[in-house]
Amino acid sequence: MVIPFENALALGALISIIPLIILYLLRPKPPVLQIPSLMFLMKVEQQKKRLYSSITKLIRDPLFLIQLLVLILLSLAAAGPFFNTDEPLSGEHTVLVLDSSASMHTDGRFEDAISIASDYVSKKNSIILAENVPVIALQSEGASSTNEVLEKLEPKGVVADLSNAISGGMRILSEEGGRIIVISDFTNWEGDDPVTAKSLAESYGLKVTFVRVGKSADNVGIINGWLEAGVGGYTYSGVVKNYKGTTENVEIGVSTGDDGTSTSMTLNVPARSTKQFMLTNLGTGVTTIQIKKTDSMMVDNTAYISIPKITEQSVLLVTDAGKLPSKTALSLIPNTETTVTHVVPSDMNGYDVVVVASRKTPLSKSEILRLDGLINGGGSAVFIAGDTLASSVADFDLFKLLPMKPLEIVETPDGTALKVVQPTRLTEDMKFEEVAVYRYLNATPRSDSTSLVATENNIPVLTYQTIGEGTVVYLGLNDALSEDAWGNFHNLPEYPVFWVKLIGWLGGAGDITDYNLKTGVITALSREQEIKAPSGTLTGNRILYDEVGIYEVAGKRIASNLYDDKESDTTLDASDVIQRSITQTGPSVVRATTYNVKKDLDIYLIVGVFLLMLLEILIIRRRGEL
Repeated sequence: MVIPFENALALGALISIIPLIILYLLRPKPPVLQIPSLMFLMKVEQQKKRLYSSITKLIRDPLFLIQLLVLILLSLAAAGPFFNTDEPLSGEHTVLVLDSSASMHTDGRFEDAISIASDYVSKKNSIILAENVPVIALQSEGASSTNEVLEKLEPKGVVADLSNAISGGMRILSEEGGRIIVISDFTNWEGDDPVTAKSLAESYGLKVTFVRVGKSADNVGIINGWLEAGVGGYTYSGVVKNYKGTTENVEIGVSTGDDGTSTSMTLNVPARSTKQFMLTNLGTGVTTIQIKKTDSMMVDNTAYISIPKITEQSVLLVTDAGKLPSKTALSLIPNTETTVTHVVPSDMNGYDVVVVASRKTPLSKSEILRLDGLINGGGSAVFIAGDTLASSVADFDLFKLLPMKPLEIVETPDGTALKVVQPTRLTEDMKFEEVAVYRYLNATPRSDSTSLVATENNIPVLTYQTIGEGTVVYLGLNDALSEDAWGNFHNLPEYPVFWVKLIGWLGGAGDITDYNLKTGVITALSREQEIKAPSGTLTGNRILYDEVGIYEVAGKRIASNLYDDKESDTTLDASDVIQRSITQTGPSVVRATTYNVKKDLDIYLIVGVFLLMLLEILIIRRRGEL
């Protein structure tokens, strides 16, 4: 077999063995004497014998042989020898769906899942983390890259949506086909039954294999918690559940707020039961609640509470209309001072958010210039749809500020329904499906904007973008009254709640619930920024709260907790899921084949060099020359 080299020119280094041979053969130069010819011939014969003797002695010298081999091996290593071999890996595209839910923290389940996943690695691989939303960790990469990514993965603190993750694998394999390997404890999930998703994938010709990890274990966890405002501060109510078969004395440590005061309590929790506890008069800062005893699942042993300092916000409402529902909603927002004016004032200092709701008078160039300065300086603006924003009326300079390109006003007598494009905290609990729109501003979103709500034909209704250091929001739901009404959103009970969320989001404040979230929540930021998550630093304009702990976002500390009874139940047995998957579709067959892999040899040559050098040192030391 001929061994190829990546750098054949490096073989020229083999010339270095010539100086080594010359060095060993070198002898002192003999003196020049006048001798007869016969004696000269005899001397020549003697020199030949001496040369032969030197060469023989040279070959027998172990130091010479070692140094010769070192030079040869170094030269060959520099040339980069390699050979190709066939590896018994599947040639199919393999999608590894790994359950990254909170229950996978139990007794090393996730580590077992990684070990099993490495056995299914093929020539081409993708990795999907099954969280409450699928997270693609790797797509269409080779075996070495796949193994590197697998080593870095960690379980999160959410409930997995296995069905959605399998659907994500179907989309990746839609063109070329392949197999999906789902590795999970199958104890709990969101969304559809994963067995149904498996059957659907196999109906499209894909091979799906379910691999179960983990076994039943004992656990005690914090499964719920909520805050209520009181006279002296906030009151926290928490719930601890004992999943064991015996009564447990659960010791809980509490580190309270910014002052760092530590207390503890002990709860007597019966087997398979819950016990509630309360913390009163909580002050600002982060409070940590922790079950002190170690058990099989530690991710639910700690809960966090974040209470922000109260800050006043200043909102400017620019409108030429009289009575407006938006004006009433703004006046009801706690810790917010709202100023109403007909024009944009020349002095914009002190305003955090400007809401523009002009009905008849378009903004002038000077007003637009003032708003531009506020936004680029870090302020925020909300433009409510109206006739003054139509392309035929509005000033061209205003278009540069809007997160969409406005066109004409569209009438829809039969009403147009809305849909949530990107679910976030702004759209959560908002019943946009109940909103009827009879008139709207036709528009196209800008490429760098983010649309959260749109009409059925994808006209943006709630969209935003960042400009400079600030944020601009377009709200396409005009709140005009009586015969001029564009829709019914302002008549719904969610309307004032929406404004509380929107102003809190833009101004950096918000309700206490915005600071205390359940894992799995997705929020949109007003601009791309650095986010400190419990496990590291991220950058983006959207956050998936998939870890238990404290997130630091735009100067705010946000607590994220698991709070899920079923996810904390480590005693669940998932054998029925595996049985149903086999009964409905039959066991999946994995067909292995081989593919060509390059194996480098230079590392072995270098190891050989180090061993020879060690042998040389031992020989020299034995001779007494060291």
